[in-house]
Amino acid sequence: MSKRKLKEDNFSNGECISKVQWILRERFCQLSPGAKLFGMELQYKHLAELLKRTAVHGESNSALIIGPRGSGKTQLMCHVLKKLMEIKQVRENFLQVHLNGLLQTNDKIALKEITRQLNLENVVGDKVFGSFAENLAFLLEALKRGDRAHSCPVLFVLEEFDLFVYHKNQTLLYNLFDVSQSAQTPIAVIGLTCRLDILELLEKRVKSRFSHRQIYLINSFDFKKYINICKEQLSLPSEFPDKNFAQKWNKNVQSLFEDQTMQDVLQNQFHYSKDLRSLYMLLMLALSRVTVSHPYISASDILEATKLWRVDSKANIVHGLSVLEFCLIIAMKHLNDIYEGEPFNFQMVYNEYQKFVQRKAHTVYSFEKPVVMKAFEHLQQLELIKPVERLCPCAQKEYLLMKLLLDNNQIMDAVQVYPNCPTDVKQWATSSLN
Repeated sequence: MSKRKLKEDNFSNGECISKVQWILRERFCQLSPGAKLFGMELQYKHLAELLKRTAVHGESNSALIIGPRGSGKTQLMCHVLKKLMEIKQVRENFLQVHLNGLLQTNDKIALKEITRQLNLENVVGDKVFGSFAENLAFLLEALKRGDRAHSCPVLFVLEEFDLFVYHKNQTLLYNLFDVSQSAQTPIAVIGLTCRLDILELLEKRVKSRFSHRQIYLINSFDFKKYINICKEQLSLPSEFPDKNFAQKWNKNVQSLFEDQTMQDVLQNQFHYSKDLRSLYMLLMLALSRVTVSHPYISASDILEATKLWRVDSKANIVHGLSVLEFCLIIAMKHLNDIYEGEPFNFQMVYNEYQKFVQRKAHTVYSFEKPVVMKAFEHLQQLELIKPVERLCPCAQKEYLLMKLLLDNNQIMDAVQVYPNCPTDVKQWATSSLN
């Protein structure tokens, strides 16, 4: 009987863990419908008011949301649209077009995407238009129902707005801003970008048609607020099915943030990056360590997650190099120390390697020059070295100037953990410091 009861308890505990994983992962990926915005209350209010005037009153507007990557520009936009769609009048009469500068790389592709999202492929058919402006005007005309007051409002959201600036003559931007300024179909044009100098990139005719509304997103919260956000994001909601488990989980979260190790890790992360997307990724990695046998997050989980999150990808590549390639890296490091970071070529690296081989002829195998050249080219393919100037077909490969993309600390760390590294190679790496 006791074994059966224990089995039922374990099953219940497993269900709780699955539910916790589901709720918190949804929250960290910002897919949860009840996800909160932190430190964006004023920006939220401003944008919501702007879009409401377009959706409800038919007033055309344009604005730019500017902030560093991970500051919550897209999240802010999604929250405002979700709130706006709760109004019946908006839900029935408001069209959205979402474009991305990474996907719509020219105006022709952008126009096709606008036609698709507005469901106007059948209306356009095989019509031939003289210009982009004429095509866009036709699309917007097709949405009209009588006068301006009864036209269908359209929202254009341009993600990676700065990439649209590089389209030929900025035709798309010019026409969208032109429509938003004139008494045509009511539209709102919202651009999302991380470029602070975005207005300087706009042509004069485009800039003159832009409303110059700019909404800035900057994570201005202090460390105390950062801790509270982290605590809130890890806590389970009151409506969690198993009240007893939720209480224990939240109590563990509370005690976790009193741990000095946890405070130190988060302080380090806070100084490294204040953006919440990085924090959520860190918490996601820690959450993946939670299992039935280890049901609560500990400070050591967060510590391990930090190591995993900040792993040096270039150093990891070095660990997988052959001994010859590793020797060439050390030779380059040696040249950097001697010539104080000046560029080098293959011949200089080969000469340095040959000096080492001659000194240690009894322990180190000497490779022929073509083999060493092949290893050198492989390092270039791995992007551990790069040419200083553009490659010229007529230039001899041995004399192309190169630059090492690893610093001394990365190389010395790699020496310590390199599997089965010959002792002489280790000593050579260390002696090159002097």
